[in-house]
Amino acid sequence: MHDRNLSRRTLLGATAVAAGAVAAASPAAALSARPAQRERLLRLISRMSPEEKVGQLFVMRVYGHSATDPDQADADLNLKEMGVRTAAELVSEYHVGGIIYFAWAHNTRDPHQIADLSNGIQRAGLTQPTPVPLLISTDQEHGIVARVGRPATLVPGAMALGAGASRSAARMAAQLAGAELAAMGIVQNYAPVADVNVNPANPVIGVRSFGADPNAVARMVAAQVKGYQCAGIAATSKHFPGHGDTTVDSHTGIPVITHTRAQWEEIDAPPFRAAIAAGVDSIMTAHIQFPALDPSNDPATLSRPILTGILREELGYDGVVVTDALNMQGVRDKYGDHRVPVLALLAGVDQLLNPPDLPVAWNGVLDAVKSGELSTARIDESILRILILKEKLGLFRDPFVSHRGVERTVGARAHLAAADRIAEGTTTLLTNPDGLLPLSRRSRTDLLVVGADPASPTGTTGPPTTVLATAFAELGFTASALSTGTAPTGAKIEEAVAAARGKDVVVVGTYNVSAAGSQRTLVDRLVATGVPVVALAIRNPYDIAWLGGVGAALASYSWTDVELRAAARVISGAAAPRGRLPVPVQRADDPSQVLYPIGHGLSY
Repeated sequence: MHDRNLSRRTLLGATAVAAGAVAAASPAAALSARPAQRERLLRLISRMSPEEKVGQLFVMRVYGHSATDPDQADADLNLKEMGVRTAAELVSEYHVGGIIYFAWAHNTRDPHQIADLSNGIQRAGLTQPTPVPLLISTDQEHGIVARVGRPATLVPGAMALGAGASRSAARMAAQLAGAELAAMGIVQNYAPVADVNVNPANPVIGVRSFGADPNAVARMVAAQVKGYQCAGIAATSKHFPGHGDTTVDSHTGIPVITHTRAQWEEIDAPPFRAAIAAGVDSIMTAHIQFPALDPSNDPATLSRPILTGILREELGYDGVVVTDALNMQGVRDKYGDHRVPVLALLAGVDQLLNPPDLPVAWNGVLDAVKSGELSTARIDESILRILILKEKLGLFRDPFVSHRGVERTVGARAHLAAADRIAEGTTTLLTNPDGLLPLSRRSRTDLLVVGADPASPTGTTGPPTTVLATAFAELGFTASALSTGTAPTGAKIEEAVAAARGKDVVVVGTYNVSAAGSQRTLVDRLVATGVPVVALAIRNPYDIAWLGGVGAALASYSWTDVELRAAARVISGAAAPRGRLPVPVQRADDPSQVLYPIGHGLSY
């Protein structure tokens, strides 16, 4: 970014010509200036060509670590999927209003690279015929969904925070995480999740939710909305009208929510109402059918009764509505890829996120505008919302970030310490029948850590068994690690049993145990050795229902380092367990019966 100052003088001058002076940053000033702001932005919209207007509605993926000089393999992928080589060409060709970052697209290698990429994208936006900065976004939920890894601070995920039940901790986690995203030029985060996870079999939400109590989830959602937005980025509550009671993953199919309208009001609506009351900048739609809200069985993303009738008119929301990714199967089954974005806009959506084929989607919308199916007034309405958000975030004033800001903010020592403190309040002790925990450093010093080692969400943490063993060693224990996987083979189980002999305690990390799964066999065989077994559920907290004979059981709600370190401190007694279940754990033999209710959690 050696030419940053020169670029800023030139490009910000172009922005000033296009958009005029920017409203003051304080909420009161922005509110009082709203009529003038609207008029100024409407003038900007009036100078856009139809192609520029359509582009503002799209938020697109792009491959590469650089806006202008990606690796050849990434340039080839861009050419194959979008007909352009680089992010800068994507902005120039399609005038996209936003870009979403993914680790798998090689956008998030390290904080300084991310900042350079963000600046390059913004530079491309400000060199268009009508200069407009971009909304750069990502899914940084933390826990099991995160795109930016270490050295950035990783905080506990939603269900862990729900177990901690501290609104101040949830807000702090969002505020420090938001500050780090802002320092890297990421200004819209697709978090927090506002779904109420009332279905233990939910394959796509689970621990991404704060819990199963609608009012508790609502409190946490509001806290995180305020935290992110206090840090100067846009929060996005998702997935409206509620994705918490599904057995189908909308990435691969179309879930159907069978709640009545009254149940929706009681279960699904409260977190979204709370987010709106907290001033959430954007809300993401769900690719789900909800017959009680729209009997047509169109996905909610394409449903005018849901997005305009309920979200806009009944709930009074006038912020930005963004689709969930349009390359997900849940929204593609009923209509073609060229029709889906048009129908989403007609339903009331503002931002079209990551269609599978941008040329097809973009031209589909442009054709609908030219034919009159989408009126100019309709798309201008969405563009105005998007530009108001960009102005609120200060992007017309200065969309660029600095290396100094990255160094000062991302992975700051105070942030890392705060993340560890927050995590300590989330680990939940479920069973401890004979007082095995906390482990005695005098009589229980030699530990074996076995279990699942799922891939790191960011590619920068783990593996979990090694992280746990290292944490125990730092706490004064002797600890060795043996990865047995999420589906341990017979040979791996025998290896673990042999390794357990002579140990004082075995700590086994479990990952979504099922009735017929071999993880359950592993635990049974370890218990049969007579060595005390501590079971730590590193994803969903329901595993204990399938496990018998363990000396103690806990839930960490994720396998990222910060949550595993906290679990080790709780197991060792360096910290007291303070987490409480935010979801009920049902009996394995009779799911109609609750084994451990919401709020259950032991302490020392």
